Amino acid sequence: MIQDIQPHKLINRYDPARRAADESLIIVMKGDEVLVNGDLFPRLSELGADADRLIYLFEFEGENEYFLLDVTGDEGFAVPGGYEFVNVRAFRRSGTAKKSRVFLAHTAYQLARWYRDNAYCGRCGKKTRLDDTERAIRCECGNLVYPRIIPAVIVGITNGDKILVTKYKTGFAHFALVAGFTEIGETLEQTVAREAMEETGLKVKNIRYYKSQPWGIVDDILVGFYCDVDGDDTIRMDEGELKVAEWRTREEIELQPDDYSLTNEMMKMFKEGKV
Repeated sequence: MIQDIQPHKLINRYDPARRAADESLIIVMKGDEVLVNGDLFPRLSELGADADRLIYLFEFEGENEYFLLDVTGDEGFAVPGGYEFVNVRAFRRSGTAKKSRVFLAHTAYQLARWYRDNAYCGRCGKKTRLDDTERAIRCECGNLVYPRIIPAVIVGITNGDKILVTKYKTGFAHFALVAGFTEIGETLEQTVAREAMEETGLKVKNIRYYKSQPWGIVDDILVGFYCDVDGDDTIRMDEGELKVAEWRTREEIELQPDDYSLTNEMMKMFKEGKV
């Protein structure tokens, strides 16, 4: 999955006292684009940027520390030679970027949007500032805002030696599993049962946790579950959301083109008879 970057480790502990040096790596964001040379991020010495504009992001164990420079709306930013802005989704799908760098770009993109969207207080409208001790945004009115993380479930519904696969009506073109966001006042297990019913008309039982995954491109924490169909296995597809919902045997499963997603790993685990 995208976060599987061993033997390295993302150390995301916030340290507001950190200051960038010439060799520090900078993830430059402009809207939903990231500045790269192939799959390399620039160093501060290549940018000529004011270090006071940078926000400490994280440390990539075994490599370096990273800082954020958000140039969204900055028409005067000079792109250094050899670099270009690339859409973060295109960066992930390029097939040439190292997985670790895709993961770092996703995480930086999530934080850049959060900083950008909370430049002003949602309670009183005043200008906010970075907190002095933790990764939070503070307003003088007392409002304290933490990075947004949205829980969502990935659901592998099994029926003997078959699993239910789907395709979205629009957008992502490859096979996936039932998925959806957790509602207010709802447990993750209740989300599994509700999404299975809403998308496929199936009742499920024996809901069991598999694994989780951060998915910074849309602020999600994905939580994977397997479950069994309970009773009638007739699929009643939600045609407003899906264009395919069908049972497939292990041999018939078509995997996604890369190994980044929790969805793909869950389909692969079933295909290989490991669940």
